[in-house]
Amino acid sequence: MPDLDSVLACHPREESQLIPLLQDIQDHAGYISADAMRAAASHLNIPESSVYGVVTFYSQFYLTRQGRHRVKVCQGTACHVRGAVEIIRAVSARLGIKPGETTRDFEFSVERVACFGSCALAPVMVVNDKVYGNVTPEMAVRLLDELT
Repeated sequence: MPDLDSVLACHPREESQLIPLLQDIQDHAGYISADAMRAAASHLNIPESSVYGVVTFYSQFYLTRQGRHRVKVCQGTACHVRGAVEIIRAVSARLGIKPGETTRDFEFSVERVACFGSCALAPVMVVNDKVYGNVTPEMAVRLLDELT
């Protein structure tokens, strides 16, 4: 895994690079630490508060270490009425964590998402950026088991 300095070096020192830089930092570290935010601010010559504002505004960024596998379950209306609650229960039971938590071994993180915009596929679950539609609780557990 590249260190923070090598990630910074790949980006021009322009404020317009903030989001791409943060995405790369997170891709390499799994989250954006306070040290990484300070380094990004220094590299781009912008206030740390600006970096923090962007990191906390966009739901794609994490301030705490996430699991190697990120599991997201849609909670939108279509997914909710088609069984998203049961999927969350099955995933939580299988991994022993609640939504918003990460397993102790940092293998899995689980979160609820408001809507993916894929209502025709409801209920939807996204694992490591791959979309799965018409998910059942059994299918969700099987997908998790395939990753272990």
